[in-house]
Amino acid sequence: MIKTFVEEQTAAELAELFRALGDTSRIQMLAALVEGEQNVGALAEQAGISESATSHHLRHLRQMRLVRTRKEGRRVFYMLDDEHIAELFRCGLDHVQHG
Repeated sequence: MIKTFVEEQTAAELAELFRALGDTSRIQMLAALVEGEQNVGALAEQAGISESATSHHLRHLRQMRLVRTRKEGRRVFYMLDDEHIAELFRCGLDHVQHG
């Protein structure tokens, strides 16, 4: 068996990624975004929290490069940053559901 070595900086970034996923509201938002892009109002409804709280969570998710935005006039739509995020979400969900 080959031992995997993770550089300290990489380990810190990975830990931060998992911390970002450690909130039920963020998980609800990511679940909605796996289905496609959404605006703040739709994500707030999905997560069962205020639009202000949703915006706060989305700001953090953007900083972590988990979501990105697309503007359409004055409206802002959020989507997963890339397919890796959807895959990470699905793998975690699968693990929990078949635990």
